[in-house]
Amino acid sequence: MKVVFSLLIVLVSSSADFSQVKRPEMPAAKVPFARSLQAVVVTTNGWDTYAGTAGLYERKDLKADWKRVGDVFPVVVGRNGLAWGELLSGDLDMAKIKQEGDGNAPAGLFPLTASFGTSVKPLGVQMPYTKLDKFTECVDDIKSSFYNRIVNRMQVGNFDWKSSEKMIEIKPQYDLGVVVAYNSYPVERGRGSCIFFHVWKDAATGTAGCTAMERRNIERIVAWLQPAKTPYLVQMPADVYEKRRKAWKLPKLK
Repeated sequence: MKVVFSLLIVLVSSSADFSQVKRPEMPAAKVPFARSLQAVVVTTNGWDTYAGTAGLYERKDLKADWKRVGDVFPVVVGRNGLAWGELLSGDLDMAKIKQEGDGNAPAGLFPLTASFGTSVKPLGVQMPYTKLDKFTECVDDIKSSFYNRIVNRMQVGNFDWKSSEKMIEIKPQYDLGVVVAYNSYPVERGRGSCIFFHVWKDAATGTAGCTAMERRNIERIVAWLQPAKTPYLVQMPADVYEKRRKAWKLPKLK
């Protein structure tokens, strides 16, 4: 009887390990940009253009000046340009406010929290990494309790969404990418979802709301990012950036 009882305990424990997740996980507390030591800065020539430029910046400590790492490179943002993704203090240009499905990429300051791809985790990558499979989905249904979450369909018990991105099917754009924690602290329904860095289709095609670039530049970013340095995306039109650079203590671009 003792042997049977022990086996039952093992079976119950094993089933618990593979039990379905009933609710989406709550995001961790947002670390403010003031604590960041790494930033990917993306600027465009205006609110309504999709072509932009990106640069990598870092600083040794919170009192040091930001320094650019390597050369700048071209990116594309939303096909309809940029829209404010968050309401920050200060005299904001209320040009547009980001909404689900509007074709705009979010403007503002957003943590970079994880990476993903279709192959095994690249050697040396420090960011949390998700290897995409056929069950990996990013939920964009505003009525879902998993809205703006990357989930594994086999690990959730409540399939309450009617719309999602089946990420492994988005090739080659999602062959390698970085999660931009936009609309995450907390998630607000209808404010936009599934915002990433990813491989672009080409330099002449805007995205649905992400920031995209050549594969070699995604590889460069993924290899460079360090969670301990609280990496951020800083993204907005160039003239807006310059107006707010000193007040928000952003990197000097020139």
